[in-house]
This record gives sequence, C-alpha cells and structure tokens, in this order.
Amino acid sequence: MNIAKQIADELQIKVSQVEAVIQLIDEGNTIPFIARYRKEAHGALNDEVLRSLDERLTYLRNLEEKKASVLVTLEELEVLTPELRTKMDAAMTLAEVEDIYRPYRPKRRTRAMIAKEKGLEPLANLIVLQMTKKSLEEEAAAYLSEEKGVASVKDALDGAQDILAERISDDGDFRAQIRTMTWNNGSLTSAAKDETLESVYETYYQFQAPLTKISGHQVLAVNRGEKEKILTVKIEAPKERILGYLEKKLITSQNPNTTPILKAAAADAYERLIGPAIERELRSTLTETAEEGGMKVFGKNLRQLFMQPPIAGETVLGWDPAFRTGCKLAVIDPFGKVLDTTVIYPTAPHNEVEKSKQVVKRLIEKYHITLISVGNGTASRESELVIVELLKEIKKPVRYLITNEAGASVYSASKQATAELPGYDVGQRSAISIARRVQDPLAELVKIDPKAIGVGQYQHDMNQKKLGEVLHGIVEDCVNQVGVDLNTASAALLGYVSGISSAVAQNIVTYREENGRFTNRKQLLKVAKLGPKAYEQCAGFLRIREGDNPLDATAVHPESYAIAQAVLKQLGYEPKDILTGAAAGISKKVNIKKLAAAQGIGEMTLTDILKELEKPSRDPRDEMPKPILRSDVLSMEDLKPEMVLKGTVRNVVDFGAFVDIGVHQDGLVHLSQITNRYIKHPSEVLQVGDIVEVKVLSVDAKKKRIGLTMKGLN
Repeated sequence: MNIAKQIADELQIKVSQVEAVIQLIDEGNTIPFIARYRKEAHGALNDEVLRSLDERLTYLRNLEEKKASVLVTLEELEVLTPELRTKMDAAMTLAEVEDIYRPYRPKRRTRAMIAKEKGLEPLANLIVLQMTKKSLEEEAAAYLSEEKGVASVKDALDGAQDILAERISDDGDFRAQIRTMTWNNGSLTSAAKDETLESVYETYYQFQAPLTKISGHQVLAVNRGEKEKILTVKIEAPKERILGYLEKKLITSQNPNTTPILKAAAADAYERLIGPAIERELRSTLTETAEEGGMKVFGKNLRQLFMQPPIAGETVLGWDPAFRTGCKLAVIDPFGKVLDTTVIYPTAPHNEVEKSKQVVKRLIEKYHITLISVGNGTASRESELVIVELLKEIKKPVRYLITNEAGASVYSASKQATAELPGYDVGQRSAISIARRVQDPLAELVKIDPKAIGVGQYQHDMNQKKLGEVLHGIVEDCVNQVGVDLNTASAALLGYVSGISSAVAQNIVTYREENGRFTNRKQLLKVAKLGPKAYEQCAGFLRIREGDNPLDATAVHPESYAIAQAVLKQLGYEPKDILTGAAAGISKKVNIKKLAAAQGIGEMTLTDILKELEKPSRDPRDEMPKPILRSDVLSMEDLKPEMVLKGTVRNVVDFGAFVDIGVHQDGLVHLSQITNRYIKHPSEVLQVGDIVEVKVLSVDAKKKRIGLTMKGLN
C-alpha cells in the first residue's frame, strides 16, 4: 500500500504534502511545531488536518505490520497462495485482515474439530461436492465407529454438518458479503426490560433505526441503557435474504440428497457462528463511529472553551457556592495573586444573608473588586439572588457572571493544587480556581483533566484512552497557539508546550525557583533533560517579557532571529522598536516575494515573522466573543414564551446546543430550531462561547427544561 497516497486521497490533499509531514513526524517533530514553523514544507496545513494525518499514519502503519505478520504466519503454515497474497495486499482494514486469516487462526476445540477427529471430514467433502448417488444415510453409515464415538447415522451427519458450518463461517468472502448485507439492510433495535419503569431512556423503550442512518448520540444512549440493564439491544438482520445468498452459493445443483443438509449447514453457520459475530462487529463499529463523532464534538467544544478570551485588568471575587458548608470566597488581583479568602453562610440551613452581604461589601471596598465569578454548582441560584440584591445596595460598578465550575473540585483536591496553593483548604482552592478561570481560562483549565470538563456528550462511555489522547492534542494545540509566559506559567501549562514533557515542565519551574526568572530563551538549554531537540520544538512557543532580546517576547523562532534582525535593519528599525509598536505596518513596506527570495526563506515563513514584528505576542483569543457580564437575575418563573434573551452557548451536542440565559438552568436549542436552513450538526453554526439571541419556546419548571429557538434572530 502506498500510505502517503492513501492518506492524501482520504484528506483530499496533495501526496507531496503528506510525504513532507510524514518525514517531519519521523524526525521527531511535534504537530504544533510542524503546524507553526514548517508551513513551507507542507503547504500550511492546519493542526486539525495534521492530527488527522498523524492518526491515519499510525493506523495504516499498524495495518501494514499486521498484514506482514499474517503473511509470515501463512507462509510458515504452508498455506499461502498467490490468491491469498493478493487479497491481503488489497485489505484496507484490520477487519479484512482478520477475515482472511480466520480459517487458519488457531482455534479452541470446536464442534467441527471434534467431528474431524471422528473421521467425518470425507463425508463433509462428499456433501459439498454433491457427487453421491446414494442416500446420505447410506453414505453416513460407512462412518459408524464405536471406537470414535460415531454411534449412529445421525451422529455422522450432525458431525459432517458441523464441519460444513465452520467452513462456511470461515469463508472471508461470505462474511464480507453478509456484513455488507446486514449493514445496508439491518437495523438497531432496543426495548425496555420493564416498560413501567420511569427512566431517562423512555425514548428507547420501543426504538428501531436503520444501521446506515442511526445517529451517534442514539448509539451511545442505547449502549448506556443496556449497560445499566434497562434496555435490551440487538441488531435485526435480513436473515431470509442472507440465507438465500448462502444457499445460492452452496447449492450449485439440485441434488435432492445433499440440498437439505447444505441448507441446514448454512442456517447453522449463520445463526450460531456468523450472525452473532457480525452483530458484535457492527455494534462495535457503530460504537467506534459514535465515539469518534462524540470525541470530535467534545474536542471542538473544548477548543472553544480553552480559547475563551481572558477578562484582563479585573480584581475578581471567586464564589464557590454551597449550602451546609457555606460559600467559599477568594479575592484575586488582576495578576492571579490571592489577596484574601473567607467563608460566608447566606444559604440554607444558615440563611445569614445580611451578615454575608456585609462581609462581601467590605471585601469589595477593601480590594476594589470589580467582578464576581460565581460557580454554577450546588446553591449557585441561591447565591446569585444574594449577589444581585447586594449589587443594588452598593454604588460601586461591580458585575458578576456565572462560571462553569466543572472539574474545579477535581483540581482543588489534587496534589498539584496542594503544591500550588499550600495553606488553603479544598474549598478555598476551588474558589480561587473559579476566579482565575475568568482571568485566564486557558492557564487555569489546563490544570484539570480535560475529561472532567463537561462540554461533551456521553464522554464517560467512550474509550477513555483514546478520548484522553484526542483531548490532550486539542489542549496542546490551544496552548501553543496562544503561547506561554516562561516566567509565570505553571508546570501544568508548560507540560502542554510542544516538546516539553511533564517531567521537563517541572524541571523548568525548579530552575526558575533556584535561579530566578529567565532572561533569554537560550537559558532553557540549562534546564535538566531539555536537550537541543526539545529546545527546537518548544522555544518559539515560550515568551520572555522584558528579557535580553525583544524577539524572545514574540512567536519568532530563534532559528529565524538572524532573518528578523536583517529585515528590521533593512527597514531602519531596531529589535527594541517592536515592543513599542513602532514596527507596526512594516509588512506594507516590503515586497514579500522579493524579500523572501533575498533572505532565502519561504514567503509564508516571512509573512509570519512580519506579523509578529508588527504585533508581538498577539493573543488569538482576543477575536473570540467576550463573556456576558450580568447585574440582574432571572428565574424560570420569569420566563414566558416569545421572550427574547441573550445567552452564551455552554455546550454543543449532536442534537442541539445548551445556552445559558441567566436562569441557572441552561436552555436547549434543538437542532431543528437553530436555523431556517438545513444543517446536519449544530457545530456548523454554533460553538462553545458564542453569544446568541434566543427566543423562549417552552418552560417546564417541574422537569427543569427550557426550550429555545434561534430562528429568525441571529
């Protein structure tokens, strides 16, 4: 197989691009580094395409290794024929390789093996060839043997049928055709084990959907219902059509002596061996496809969440709401430093509302707090009501927002939080995290396992290893796209930088603590276990502000410093001019094509360098929609149909999007209510963090459900 051509065809890119990326990967370069600093080599493919390429490269290489291994085994067994080799060369999936290898794979002791041990294989061959002129009973009588355990004609015929059934089952062509027939014409069905039981799976109590049309979230839902023993799930296959196909293939002449047993063997092969195996395979395929789709949605949501713009310049009060244990508060200055912490009890069972308000007022006055970040967990609604009352009683321009606190409790109880925030208890750490999430979402969220951040669907039902790999790649891309301040970044944040492992990230922090702040990028080479290759991969993504070299504060890679300095000099600038903004607009003063040729570099590389010189350390998150800051509160009782509100998209799933409209309970904009035109998936229109206008369709206070529409509004 030509792997480069196969990937190029799948991703609809050039073979030369794929070959260039494969070479870069094999040289030990990371995807972020390839995406940012090797654009010339691969034609500026984005990180999503590069990760898809990397994933397919791994799969296809594993496939080739598996094919080679099976061919060696077949040669050792002396069964490899030119036909088998041709089939193996043409195999494009691991399932196809398994089908080819199945007849020769060592098996546990089967009914067919036992029949062969009894000497019944010649009888089976006779039936297949359909050459007997005698009755089958007469033929079978010749194989009776008390010593071998063939006591009757029925025993002999049953044994021969077992041999035939296994042969039919092991035929790769039969399996492939039956798999296709089942996929094209079969359906997935689910039924309730107890229809009187109320559950979230009631939609699937009498459910049926064609395998070719069933959606990913439906597959994951019935899988979970089956796992929780609420649903019975199976695949309904076109059994009669499949048996007709097998009989047509097996019965080549109408010999009345052999037709009945061949039909019985075909039915037995399908019902006992092929059917259950195909059902397992297709259920697995459906699940894998659903998981891949779910991971893609989760990854896209996570990317948008991590790329939310930071709210800079605010002194923030982090508010971790609770009932019995009280609401934990933490005051954080604009740079993330903890100024104060305390606990108040405005919620049940204490209800110390006035006393709590006085505490918060004093904190606002003392630290000039301008923003309150309230976690959206337990008692959030009750806390919000207290905050709104308080804001009406003061003259200070303070606003609040509801912050998704998913994963905050996981982080606050972690070893990392203990090391970063010694002297604070779990509740205080959680409040600190909730405050910092609005100041710099990326820097704070990287401390949490991405799987603990609730922006997906059915994530706990997926392959956790693969999900972890996918999400790690997303976070890595986000971190490297934004860049990291080398002198302030935590070990958790540094661990996502291209080329830096978690151990090296900790070594960087240790070096910083022992030697003081970094003043130039070259000092990275003094960090334990950070060698030249790791330096090449990470240096361009790490920023040093107020260092020895102004270029260290930009995304210009050290390998391009000489070119950047030459360009600046040619245009009459000094490197220090880029920090004052004096170099803004220099790209308009040069002929990119001529200058790139003169400097011996590619035009894309030069364009990136000039962009950095014009606007060093620009933050791509600035282009994202800003969070909605509130000063008043709504309740579900305030909502009425036709009411139009502004909200923030919190989660995008297969069937719609959940939007925070400020009533504590997110509303659902169903896929059919997003736009007037047809869309296959909500992500075609919406992404996490989008600010949208919605109209209320329905409110069910009992079930805490809010139906919304965006049609005609956005």
